[in-house]
Amino acid sequence: MVSLKGLALAILVSRVKAVLTATETSTQFILQNDDLRMAVTKSNGAVTQLSLGKQDLLGAASGSSGRGPYLDCSCVPSGFWTPGGTAKYQLFKGTDSTGTPYGGVVMRDTYASTNQTLEQYWFLREGETGLHMFSRVTYFNQKTPFLRGLGELRTLFRPNTRLWTHLSSSDGNWAPFPSADANRGAITVQDATTYLGNSTNDPYVKQYSDYFTKYAFAEVWRDHDVHGQYSDGSTSSDGNTYGAWLVHNTRETYYGGPLHSDLVVDGIVYNYMVSGHHGAPVPNITHGFDRTFGPQYYHFNKGGPKTTLAELRADAAKYADPEWNAAFYDSIAQHVPNYAPSSKRATFKATIKLPEGAKRPIAVLAENKQDFQLNVFDQSSLQYWADIDPATGAVEIPRVKEGAYRLTVYADGIFGWFIQDDVKVSKTASAFNFQWKPESAGKEIWRIGTPDKSAGEYKHGYAPDTSKPLQPEQYRVYWANWDFPTDFPNGVNFKVGQSKEAEDFNYIHWSVFPGYSNFFRSQPYYNNVNNWTIEFNLTGEQLTSAKTATLTVELAGVKTANGNDKWASLPKEKYSNVPYTVAANGRDVETWIIPSYRSGSCGVRSSVVCQNFGKKFEFSTNLLKEGVNQFVLSLPFNATNTETALLPGTIYLQYDALRFELS
Repeated sequence: MVSLKGLALAILVSRVKAVLTATETSTQFILQNDDLRMAVTKSNGAVTQLSLGKQDLLGAASGSSGRGPYLDCSCVPSGFWTPGGTAKYQLFKGTDSTGTPYGGVVMRDTYASTNQTLEQYWFLREGETGLHMFSRVTYFNQKTPFLRGLGELRTLFRPNTRLWTHLSSSDGNWAPFPSADANRGAITVQDATTYLGNSTNDPYVKQYSDYFTKYAFAEVWRDHDVHGQYSDGSTSSDGNTYGAWLVHNTRETYYGGPLHSDLVVDGIVYNYMVSGHHGAPVPNITHGFDRTFGPQYYHFNKGGPKTTLAELRADAAKYADPEWNAAFYDSIAQHVPNYAPSSKRATFKATIKLPEGAKRPIAVLAENKQDFQLNVFDQSSLQYWADIDPATGAVEIPRVKEGAYRLTVYADGIFGWFIQDDVKVSKTASAFNFQWKPESAGKEIWRIGTPDKSAGEYKHGYAPDTSKPLQPEQYRVYWANWDFPTDFPNGVNFKVGQSKEAEDFNYIHWSVFPGYSNFFRSQPYYNNVNNWTIEFNLTGEQLTSAKTATLTVELAGVKTANGNDKWASLPKEKYSNVPYTVAANGRDVETWIIPSYRSGSCGVRSSVVCQNFGKKFEFSTNLLKEGVNQFVLSLPFNATNTETALLPGTIYLQYDALRFELS
């Protein structure tokens, strides 16, 4: 029996042992608690030592590997910059309002020729096995008021060790890493894409795919909570399993709202705070720019020899909650410029009367009077979202910084959006009430696809690749694996009421099926590619009382000649803005000029969710007839652009959904 005196002594010893340390040596800053130890090296501004218990998580530093989390950017005139070479530092040590000790390090480096500064913050709390991260970008230069776009801003956990055996981007998408032998035999088929299929015994090839691309492990932000890497115990020092994860505990300082998608893991565990991947917009770096990104949380965990990837992932996912550690973030707000403590935040509450049939409804608060997909114009722009209860229409979003926002609501099954500007969030604001009246142009005759802001329901979209045991969704696999001429030798001819979206409507509408960067076809294929036909029947009764017909075309992505460089002026490119024509029964209805600012490299980068937008084509019913009718949806024949990388130089788009109405 343990005496009370002995128990008290044990508790005291435990508390003494649990004191966090934050120390400086001649070469490093070190944060350490009972379980996790990290060291930032002064000469390069990066974490170069990181261990959980006795297990080294990074390996030996070699070039840019064997370190992290560290910060870099595409933000200087010459391109990329990794700060730290001329950095100044500050060490923090304190106790937060819950009585928990913490330590912190900030690295601050200025690019002298432009006077732009990057700051990286690392914080460690007692009792936790992870690092709380903030990153700050400032630019003050009146002589050059516009510097360039902030092309990328990211932190990277970049190990150089055999420890990590698997990568995981989401609950349903994970794989073993390709072996060194498989990588040595890899054939480059496209920029950042390799064919590994000759290594038939490689675990990645046997289980996941013949191709490796980091884009196969990209994720859409809406429901994303955590991503990272796993060690199955076969390579660890003690036979135990380990995980290294980036947790989306907050997402307010990202851009693009819940439709944004980005790279997350490929041997590096990324936190992409800014990027142009999939056509995402990026902010301009202009005089006075001062923005702090975060917090995000890198979590490191350990399991027993039989602990699964899913179990360690679930442990990390527990922290994907904006209310987690709010008291701690309030306590360190004094150290982190621009971060808003709880005193400047409120809970947004609303009841929204939803249209009938709305599924997975979501409410988004973002930059006022701006499409949340383009919310990069105000440097103080923030974003929040939450699912709406489809039964009651109730929604709550906690910890919203007080201010004015645009509220956007959308839902699966419903065309369009509900938008309300000047929604003022404050501690004194009452709960809001809104009614979403769905857009309508008359009586719906038919629809193709599901309006869900994705092209996933079409052929080679969300359907699993059943040729491999892990069955990744087909859109994640290298695009040329799905040969359009084989799938559609006569082109796309969709018969409403007979054809099926998952078989008879492709996930990409090409202007020409590419030969360049195509592992299987060296020459482009032109026949029956750019014109798609939709066939449908109308009765005399349907036409008798109707005067106006409306075809709604909603897109989930488009790639113009601008690719991901959506704001650039490219006078030598014919298809920066893309003409898209709808014809009814052989007569052109209208040509829509799709603007370059909606462009993004989407389908060829393993995505079915990119910039969402659409167009209503209205025309007289005189173009229609009783019986069989046809729409032809046309991209320009052989519309191409110049690609500097090994990528298809073809124009294409991806459909969300189409609807035909009469009034």
